[in-house]
Amino acid sequence: MNNSIKQWPEQERPRERLLQQGAASLSDAELLAIFLRSGSRQHSAVELARLLIQHFGGLNPVFDASLDDLSQFHGIGATKYSQLMAVKELGRRYLKHHIAHKADLSRSDLVQDYLRYELLGESREVFAVLCLDSQLRNLSFKKLFFGSVNYCDISINQLLRHAIQQQSTYLVIAHNHPLGMAQPSEQDLQLTRKIASACELVEIRLMDHVIIATEQTFSFAEHNLIKPLLLDAG
Repeated sequence: MNNSIKQWPEQERPRERLLQQGAASLSDAELLAIFLRSGSRQHSAVELARLLIQHFGGLNPVFDASLDDLSQFHGIGATKYSQLMAVKELGRRYLKHHIAHKADLSRSDLVQDYLRYELLGESREVFAVLCLDSQLRNLSFKKLFFGSVNYCDISINQLLRHAIQQQSTYLVIAHNHPLGMAQPSEQDLQLTRKIASACELVEIRLMDHVIIATEQTFSFAEHNLIKPLLLDAG
């Protein structure tokens, strides 16, 4: 049996379907197969992509896997690994460009996508801050605190000093859960309340706190755990 995608009917090939029906019509495996370009003697590119997604538990973990982990699959070597890392970095830069140049960052989905690219590959907890001006334009993004796999010590004073130095009007804070679900702990809830209160004292508004996990993202604002943003502010 020939496993080459070139032997498939044209309408079933991922690249041709993308051109005819759009990228949204393709599954995760089909999109990944386009970047893999070829499979192995045993599997087509789509089949290899499905195996990778099943083994690592999703598309994101595939892109976060090391060369050693991916090389366990026949047909994956340094060249394909480089292609995947290039795609991942292009996606991060695409979102970073939008964050840097988009006038209005009140769109939660855009901010969350960017934060996922920045924090998802971290193997330990990282606490980061996105500073915005009065028009909700990006001023800076910085990873401020680094911890262990399940804990990160935060200095609210240091966070506020950084925000004031950036002349921030609004803040989005974020941290990752490398080994857990994107659900806030009681400590996360308490810390968020403390940060929100401290920000008010220096006339800075906490817009959101986002938790990033492997397959999920949790927004405090979307769950009404932070006061909703007044879009006519500034």
